[in-house]
Formats: sequence, structure tokens, C-alpha cells
Amino acid sequence: MSSTPDHDHQSIEIEEDGQLLASAQVQLTDQPGVVHTDLHATSGPLPPATRAHLVDAVLEHPDVSSAEHLVATMPTGDTEMLDRVRERYADVQSHAAGATKIVDVRLTPSAAPEADGSTSGEVR
Repeated sequence: MSSTPDHDHQSIEIEEDGQLLASAQVQLTDQPGVVHTDLHATSGPLPPATRAHLVDAVLEHPDVSSAEHLVATMPTGDTEMLDRVRERYADVQSHAAGATKIVDVRLTPSAAPEADGSTSGEVR
């Protein structure tokens, strides 16, 4: 399985054996520090962790990794994508809008979970 970021077109594709499995489009917004992405996976059975691999590729995209806030859209029924975002960041909110799930993620370092499950910005 390979991911191919296309920085000119701001798209990411996950392919296996020449077959497109999942894709995402990354778009800067008019708001400073905010980036938007649309994530899609092909229907039917996919190799394990395909959706999680797409989320990882999106979060590592230069426009996303340099942003403070991500607004992502993904299929409502796709729990693997949302679970992966929540594994990587603690400050994640989501809500359904028809067949789409809108996910708001605070990307600042203090929102990234530590190994013990706490967040680095947490006061104890």
C-alpha cells in the first residue's frame, strides 16, 4: 500500500496494485491557521488500516501539520477514520451532517495525546 501526496493539486491517494483505495483533498481556508480536508474511501472491503493510513497521510501533509485547526469531512459511517484522528489528537469534535461527518480538530502540540493518555498541556 502506498500513499502519494500531490502538493500541486493538494490531494493524497492511497493505492495498492494500481487500484485507488482512498483519497483526500487538502485545502487552505481564508482563515489563518485553518485547513480543510475531504476524506474518501472506496466502497467494499479494503485492506486493513487503509483508512487509518489515509488519516496519517493527511495529518502529515505540510499544510495540515503547519496549521492550528483542521476541519475534515468524511463519511458518517466510517468509524476507522474518526478513531485514528482521536488516537492522534485529544481535542476532536464531530457531528453528522447527512451522509457526511464533520470533524473539528485542534492541531496544536498541546492537543496531541501523550503515551500515558494525558495531553501535554494538561495541568495536574
